[in-house]
Amino acid sequence: METSRRDVLRVMAGVTGFLAVTRDIQANPASPSPQPTTVHRSYRGKMLYLSDGIGETGREWFHVTIQPDGTRTMRATCEMDDDQLLRDVVLTVDDQWYPIDAFVKLTVEAKPVGSSWFYFTKNTAECQGFTSQEGRVTQHFATEGRIGFFGAHQLHGDAWACATLTRDKDLTPTVPDLNFSSSHMPNGGSGPTLVPTPADFIRKQYVGQERVEVAAGQFDTEHFQFFVADFPPIDIWTLGADFIPVKLRWDLLKQDYELIELDCDPA
Repeated sequence: METSRRDVLRVMAGVTGFLAVTRDIQANPASPSPQPTTVHRSYRGKMLYLSDGIGETGREWFHVTIQPDGTRTMRATCEMDDDQLLRDVVLTVDDQWYPIDAFVKLTVEAKPVGSSWFYFTKNTAECQGFTSQEGRVTQHFATEGRIGFFGAHQLHGDAWACATLTRDKDLTPTVPDLNFSSSHMPNGGSGPTLVPTPADFIRKQYVGQERVEVAAGQFDTEHFQFFVADFPPIDIWTLGADFIPVKLRWDLLKQDYELIELDCDPA
């Protein structure tokens, strides 16, 4: 009997302790775990290459993050079926749309063509890379001020080139600042290296506001034209302050480029 009485007392003591702990938890509930916060905003989407009389012949996926100070980084993957070309681009620009740095990796016919890193300052443009034709590449250009644009041949990059253009359709086409590209070929299939662009090689023109319908929906866009040397103009329709490409058209390649997916945080 004595042993049973002690067992009962122990059980009662355990129950009393549990109730005390429960009351303490109820009176002082633990603070909820802090939720992670994201200080940047982002958007992502997909575009199709549509060749006249054929249909889809390529595609581009893009993902852009924008920091509170206005710095933005684009990540784009481009596939071009006819050329068996695969291109990966990472490009960062500052709040004034001046290029800061970039990385381009190029593959053609399932073989590596090259990969290079680019860096831009107020008075220099640099490249460190390796290509199948040139081997190890080191380039350094002195510049008078920041370069206005770095063309890595991704569609979204062409839309960003419109960001610094004055919105006045009555102005004559504007000659942009000093520019560089990663390839001299229309499809961007060489290099990638730093290729200087002559001052009069590209001119920009603002056309006006237009409502455009594509597979991703209807958008109120701004229409721009790029005149490249003696080639037909490149028409570009962009969306909002982020200059998201909605549609492009280049008669030289007989292709349209249209937005089919868009997922974005509010600007």
